[in-house]
Amino acid sequence: MAQIIEGAEPMSVDGGPVGVLVLHGFTGNPQSMRPLADAFVAAGHGVEMPLLSGHGTRVEDMLDTSWADWSADAERAYERLAARSDKVVVAGLSMGGSLTCWLATHHPEIAGIICINPATRAAPEVREFIEALVADGAAVMDGLGSDVADPGSPESAYPETPLRPLLSLFAAANELQGDMAKITCPLLLFTSPQDHVVPPGDSDHLAEHVGGPVERVSCDRSFHVATLDYDRELIARRSVEFVATVTA
Repeated sequence: MAQIIEGAEPMSVDGGPVGVLVLHGFTGNPQSMRPLADAFVAAGHGVEMPLLSGHGTRVEDMLDTSWADWSADAERAYERLAARSDKVVVAGLSMGGSLTCWLATHHPEIAGIICINPATRAAPEVREFIEALVADGAAVMDGLGSDVADPGSPESAYPETPLRPLLSLFAAANELQGDMAKITCPLLLFTSPQDHVVPPGDSDHLAEHVGGPVERVSCDRSFHVATLDYDRELIARRSVEFVATVTA
């Protein structure tokens, strides 16, 4: 495996009785979530922010990974955090939001979840386009990373998107459809109306199908990677408030 990109290192911080699991997105790494993770640490919470398999080094390391690897990474990080915390909240961006929802369907004891521009559906035409590229022998296409409005705050995502791993994410999103009603904990949902990676309708879909209460926040000044964008302080403030409320 190649050297980890500077700033993409995982984070593990001991804190008080509340723990927050923080999950990055597809082809991204913990750099995109560090401002939010730092806000949780500043609030006195324990934090686990894993580097998901194949991420944060070079795109070649991601080609043979899949949802099975990333969900296993998220599960192990959750178990580490739950072992030292009385209550756990999970927060995720994009695919990290997909993983957050997946964890919530498996762990009803989770106190609350925070999703930022989560990927919750796979449009059939997009999936078919990717499948056609793979059938033609392509392994990667141009990347979707660093969709950030603030030019001074880039994301250190891969410049390419690996195709087979993307198909595994699509398959997982489809599997999640029937389980969304199992998500009964409170959901704080951040959505960027100007998202060039995940359609804002994915957030609407999640809000309509979960079984628990939903609080929605619009990130009007940010693109997809809102945690690094102009609304990053809004996201940090509202998320810390949410954690305090659901773990009180």
